Amino acid sequence: MQIITPKDFKDYELLDTGNFEKLERFGKYILARPEPQAIWDKHLSEDEWDKLAHATFRRTKGSDNNGEKGEWSQKKGMPDQWWVAYDYQKMKLRFRLGLTAFKHVGIFPEQAENWNYIFDAVKNSKIDAPKVLNLFAYTGGASIAARSAGADVTHVDAVKQVVTWSRENMEVSGLTDIRWVVEDALKFVKREVKRGKKYHGIILDPPAYGRGPEGEKWTLEENLNDLMKLCAELLEKENNFFVLNLYSMGYSALIAENLVNNYFPNNENRELGEIYLPDNAQRKLPLGVYLRFRSK
Repeated sequence: MQIITPKDFKDYELLDTGNFEKLERFGKYILARPEPQAIWDKHLSEDEWDKLAHATFRRTKGSDNNGEKGEWSQKKGMPDQWWVAYDYQKMKLRFRLGLTAFKHVGIFPEQAENWNYIFDAVKNSKIDAPKVLNLFAYTGGASIAARSAGADVTHVDAVKQVVTWSRENMEVSGLTDIRWVVEDALKFVKREVKRGKKYHGIILDPPAYGRGPEGEKWTLEENLNDLMKLCAELLEKENNFFVLNLYSMGYSALIAENLVNNYFPNNENRELGEIYLPDNAQRKLPLGVYLRFRSK
């Protein structure tokens, strides 16, 4: 198993962690947000956090949000939206960030390591314009990474506003022609299998829980196995790559390994382990497990 962390993300820095929070710099703005895995004490004092943070997220209690919704407290001059950049080789990604009611801001910076991997997989493919499917694609980091390397990309997410956000990121990154699909991921994949479609690359970043645009229920433990079976039918047998992220707390990398061994028994060059971000006190914040493979 490997433990990996992205490097050279100049517009991102994890400043401190602890007491179930994290202090992060996105571009020139510093945010304080909840982080359930940061169970240790903070390195910096509460006064230092208060002084540094331009915006702080606090959860609001309610019967309908499972403790996930909340509000941002913003200092004067802190905008609701701003832009950050991520560069790797000839890949130049640009992202609009924003303060959402669910503490997210528009990117998961630990995924930069996977953006690099996807870019390299497409660039080194023996296929011109390999077909890539990105499921649960959120604001499109993986989609625009694949597109910037020349892939023919299909981007699937259940939330229309998030797909619109992804399109903004594509356009500001100087790219065009991603195929946008607003649909439940499992429903979409079932239809693609029936149509006999094939993809050279598949990216899966499923949440623990979600709803499709027509109220379809997704739970990781109930639906992931079925989705993996279907993806095995969609993935080309050669000239392929596959990326799976599991960031639900308590999920082992061995679960990802068992699923992939079941449905992709001939996978090559497999990498398996945890993704983390180090804070400035060198504590390693775990942010999920990954499994990825690609043809030679």
